[in-house]
Amino acid sequence: MSKLLSVEIDEAGLAPPTPEIEQERKVAIFDLLEDNSFALPAREDRTVPTGPFNLLLAIRERRLVFDLTSQSGDKAAEFHLSLGPFRQVVKDYFQICESYFDAVKKMPPSQIEAIDMARRGIHNEGARVLQERLEGKAEVDIDTARRLFTLICVLHWG
Repeated sequence: MSKLLSVEIDEAGLAPPTPEIEQERKVAIFDLLEDNSFALPAREDRTVPTGPFNLLLAIRERRLVFDLTSQSGDKAAEFHLSLGPFRQVVKDYFQICESYFDAVKKMPPSQIEAIDMARRGIHNEGARVLQERLEGKAEVDIDTARRLFTLICVLHWG
């Protein structure tokens, strides 16, 4: 499979992130660039670029936009996804993250672990939703989907 070479977030119109959100974003992008799997599926009617790709993630006209260019900067693909299927899981993820950040400050490790397990479960659900929404548009493994879901959450923050 091909991969993502770079990842940027279009910050136009986004509110400034909290320090926690900014840290999540930095970690997700770092992890994505270290290890990811991102390919465009074969099409009968046209040749599909094989990558690697540069990705710009944006929200435009209330839609999630994946804007992909080749290593040389040529347009490779662009697709728009409805944000509707992500709304509930993003909301749940933010709520559990708030609980987690609060717990880290004042709860015992056993309670922190329980909240973190719930957080990971919701994160996995978001990655699964993303994989479903990308079907026919892009092929990503679960780890790549998890990191991209984190970045979708960052976009929702704004």
